[in-house]
Amino acid sequence: MEQSISEIARLTGTTSRTLRHYQAIGLLEPSRVGYNGYRYYDDDALVRLQRILLLRQLGLGLEAIASVLSGAQSNTDALDTHLRWLHAEREHLDRQIRSVETTLKKLTNGEHLMAEEMFDGFDHTAHREEVVQRWGADTYQRSNTWWTQLSEEQRKEFLHAQRLIQDEFGAAQLAGHSPESDQVQAIAAKQVDWLRVGAEGTGMSVTAEYVAGLGELYVSDPRFGKNYTRHDPSGAEYVRDALAYYASHSLTT
Repeated sequence: MEQSISEIARLTGTTSRTLRHYQAIGLLEPSRVGYNGYRYYDDDALVRLQRILLLRQLGLGLEAIASVLSGAQSNTDALDTHLRWLHAEREHLDRQIRSVETTLKKLTNGEHLMAEEMFDGFDHTAHREEVVQRWGADTYQRSNTWWTQLSEEQRKEFLHAQRLIQDEFGAAQLAGHSPESDQVQAIAAKQVDWLRVGAEGTGMSVTAEYVAGLGELYVSDPRFGKNYTRHDPSGAEYVRDALAYYASHSLTT
């Protein structure tokens, strides 16, 4: 059974132009093109489109999505990964909904507000105390000084570079690449290079011990690992394993 391009555009809330663009860049081929030039999509094409739309929702760019779709995972394995992410995202949203509902109810009834209830599900914890505890007040101060001296554009570029690395890790995991694979180790190298840029302002050395320890921190403290779980709930463990392997094989202690 096939669906026409206009029907798919209507059902998915996208446009025929977008679907044609996906074909042009090799991301989504129709199952056939009719004599009138209309494109039609069978079940396999629809599953692939569903994966594309889910990955777009995760924030991946089209190039990263193409990398994911070219991976070895079967459609069922890939959709299982997507489903686990959606469950995790739903839980996060449910906590925020309950938090706002509680605040609204207490405001309506004139009850006392509790911060713990108001901000459950929101990221409201600063990293200052953690950095001071692990690396010392001097390190935090040097890091803060370096950061504040950057221009707004430099800060945006620095954070954008990290976001791209996070997306590359997510795409590699969704594609089924192991943390020790060449593809993922190349991403780990980018992560370490990014860490070196920040470390220059603190006087710290990005050693094997530092990199491996940071990977462990992503797993042990959700505040640090949350950016790696946007694509998969086990993303922090995946990045930890990739960094640990990189540290032991490409860095000195």
